[in-house]
Amino acid sequence: MTVRTVNTEAGRLSGDHTDGVARFLGIPYAAAPAGERRFAPPGPTERWAGTRNAIGYGATAPQPALHPAHANLAPLIGPGWVAGDGDYLNLNVWTPDPGTGGLPVMVYVHGGGFMIGSGAAPAFDGTSFARDGVVLVTVNYRLGVEGFLAPSGEASNTNMGLRDQIAALRWVRDNIAGFGGNPDNVTVFGESAGGSSVAFLLHSPLAAGLFRRAIVQSGHDEMARPLEVTEELTKALAARLGTSPTTDAFRAFSAPDLVRAHAALLRNEPHPDLRDGNGVDPGHRRALFLPTTGDDVLPDPVGVPTTHSRGVDLLIGTTLEEANLGFGADQFAAFDAHDAVAELAATYPDAEALLERHGLHDPAVTPAHALTAAYTDLMFRSPSRRTARRHPGPTYVYEFAWRSPLHGAAHGLDVPFVFDTTQACHGLIGDDAPGALTQAMHQAWLDFATHGDPGWPTYDDARKAMRFDTGPHLCEDTAPDDTGAEYLP
Repeated sequence: MTVRTVNTEAGRLSGDHTDGVARFLGIPYAAAPAGERRFAPPGPTERWAGTRNAIGYGATAPQPALHPAHANLAPLIGPGWVAGDGDYLNLNVWTPDPGTGGLPVMVYVHGGGFMIGSGAAPAFDGTSFARDGVVLVTVNYRLGVEGFLAPSGEASNTNMGLRDQIAALRWVRDNIAGFGGNPDNVTVFGESAGGSSVAFLLHSPLAAGLFRRAIVQSGHDEMARPLEVTEELTKALAARLGTSPTTDAFRAFSAPDLVRAHAALLRNEPHPDLRDGNGVDPGHRRALFLPTTGDDVLPDPVGVPTTHSRGVDLLIGTTLEEANLGFGADQFAAFDAHDAVAELAATYPDAEALLERHGLHDPAVTPAHALTAAYTDLMFRSPSRRTARRHPGPTYVYEFAWRSPLHGAAHGLDVPFVFDTTQACHGLIGDDAPGALTQAMHQAWLDFATHGDPGWPTYDDARKAMRFDTGPHLCEDTAPDDTGAEYLP
């Protein structure tokens, strides 16, 4: 290992260089969200004197611990809450050579239901991308209460998590050339909540011009709440804490206090009613604090085509069996048909009709399977395809269909194939991940980030999608695009 140094606008950094890849970890891209900066838009990071050591990951956002039953998700989630120095608005950079220039840049936004996760997860290691000529960046941002409150009458103090991501992209624009990257060739990508974040960045006037391409994995532009609903959720949280729903009042509580209150609000009865005027909860009681529409970050309601990303190329897709993992599938095993209908009806009006469409009363289909299939289409595949069809620029669609022996083609399983980190994810995908599939997905993402073409035709009216399986091939897209569409504004 050797030491490499780079200059940024805030000061000089030293990182490590091993086997042809230089790493710079834990770089602050905004001021620490502490004191008056809590629940406020991200401010500029303070300059430092001398050379800052950047050889270890930094602090991570306040978040609840990963449930022991989901320990196999740790490679996708990361180390959990690492308080560190509290300066958790940081990012990590992998580059083949900080002394070169003009390399494509990929900026990854992690998932975790807008509640957990970090850019330090093993599955997001950027070494393979850097070895293949890309400058790879992973980003931390504010989560949960800290990131997505809507204090009453404070429209400028909303969507802090998205504002953080935009601040990180501005940092990339202003600093990435020092790491060998081309600030005019930036691809922002993410999975799950990170994928939805990217979809929302395509809609944000504040993010316009900060990236040239976008990749949305298992996300879409419909998982947001209207401002008035998030304000009611914020009031419910304040009531549980015994305080008023204002920024100043929330600042009086510690981060652990707010994490515990968030968890209690999510898990304990009575649940806050977060259904919109059509009776739909876009978080389906699995996520409370989501991005909010109706402010300066996301001024338009969901379902409206964006006018801010006409020149942006989009690659978007889902896994075939999203809800097999992490969405309660383990709890559904004992459900009968009545249980399945009751579960879905709590957040979606036409529950029984949707479940029947997925075989609820077919003797060959268990209620659990009908429910997970319904959630897969309702929460992921259908809104993803609608997002694809609404996008004003060139759009490419894929579906990840390789079935792991543990969870099938479940949510998140595509990520280690994209990053070429399957060796770090055996507990999630098993021991026999096909190397050809890793090569195909990793190369497609590289090609798209480099020149905007992943290697197959645009979606358009032909509705052709790349199916990533043991033998990747182009086929007619089978995902429905109408599930839930009738309840869009």
